[in-house]
Amino acid sequence: MNHQEEITVSCPYCGEQINVLIDCTYNGQEYIEDCQVCCRPITFFVQYDEYNTIQVNTRHENE
Repeated sequence: MNHQEEITVSCPYCGEQINVLIDCTYNGQEYIEDCQVCCRPITFFVQYDEYNTIQVNTRHENE
């Protein structure tokens, strides 16, 4: 069974706050999901820190 967590991030394009569902099963993930507001592709980096807390970083396609 997959462990998923809903988080809020800011779109790197339009700046809107969006809710996304993150699959917490695997550490060190990178994937692309479109913004729910402006439909542009956001790259997500998902990893755990030293306290086993999930960290999600986002960037736009051209960075």
